[in-house]
Amino acid sequence: MVATTNHSHTHEASQTQTDRVAVLLMGYGEVEKYEDFATYNEQALNLLTAKFAPVPTWLYPPLAKLLAMFDLHEWGHQHHNFISPHNAIFERQRAGIEKTLQDRWGDRVQVFKAFNFCPPHLPHQVLQQIHDAGFQKVLIYPLLVVDSIFTSGIAVEQVNQALSQIQIGKETSQPWLQDLRYIPSFFNQPDYIHLLADLVRQEIQTTLASTYLPSQIGIVLMNHGCPHKAKGFVSGIEESEALYQQVREQLVNQYPLISIGWLNHDTPLIEWTQPNVYQAAKNLITLGAKAIVMMPIGFATENHETLLDVHHIIHRLEKSASDVQCIQMDCVNDHPAFLDMAANWAMPQIKSLFESSSDPSVAWGGAARTSHHAHAHPHA
Repeated sequence: MVATTNHSHTHEASQTQTDRVAVLLMGYGEVEKYEDFATYNEQALNLLTAKFAPVPTWLYPPLAKLLAMFDLHEWGHQHHNFISPHNAIFERQRAGIEKTLQDRWGDRVQVFKAFNFCPPHLPHQVLQQIHDAGFQKVLIYPLLVVDSIFTSGIAVEQVNQALSQIQIGKETSQPWLQDLRYIPSFFNQPDYIHLLADLVRQEIQTTLASTYLPSQIGIVLMNHGCPHKAKGFVSGIEESEALYQQVREQLVNQYPLISIGWLNHDTPLIEWTQPNVYQAAKNLITLGAKAIVMMPIGFATENHETLLDVHHIIHRLEKSASDVQCIQMDCVNDHPAFLDMAANWAMPQIKSLFESSSDPSVAWGGAARTSHHAHAHPHA
């Protein structure tokens, strides 16, 4: 019996050693070469703006070039040749999450990064790499907070498009991908909510507590702006509001002046979430705030919105309320606690993929049963 048990255990181990999972960590990506602005904008228009703005598709190329001119003026002239740190931070996030996962599973798990809008890391390019490396199981992991068609949803859209492209030209009709899992969002994860609140408390204690009473410190918790009407798509408002409410509950007893603030895109003819960050700060100042802390909670990774847009808002506030101190906080980025929790959120889904069948017909749950029913029908 002992010999049989050991043999069985060894057999299971050898099977699992050949079973591998690719984690597809997905973010927006941001321009690092200014000549890429137009391409980036056209990608964003096709994947995002088309879902809520009444803009005909033939306008996308010229509109993308026009927007690129505004981007060049803002990044190059107004902000001294600004280059977004987003991609570098995202790589550190990828590496940190991979290290924790490989501490548990070794090289059976590998984390790949994909950017929604930036080659050479577009999802179809990275999925081709995953396919060529021999992976047959994938965890789709958008590293964004709000689950909606505008954030995590476009990750699934791009993966589906990529899988169709990769399947074309294969000799077999059997899908190369045996199974996949998906992490939609972490807006309601308690450890993320506690981390956000702790970071705000630490910032206040370090920079403001010795100068202002708690009731004189306003906190704007910043979410990604959402359109109210989006051609029937869910835009993520409910998830963003739920995230805000949970962080607010952690802080409000000590710091009563707290408001949600939406980082909106000023798109004509579109009704955006309110109050925007500037209005939220003004409201808190009206209620007696002498200092304003701006904390991005709807973004896990720094980007031009959390940096440049917030910088512009603070500049406007300094003009209208010069006696109010403004603090601009960072996203969680590659904070060690965040990387640990992000890896831990992935572990149950990776475990599920390891435990799923290696038989594609069983994993996909359709081919064998379809064949069976096709033959059984005449006998019914």
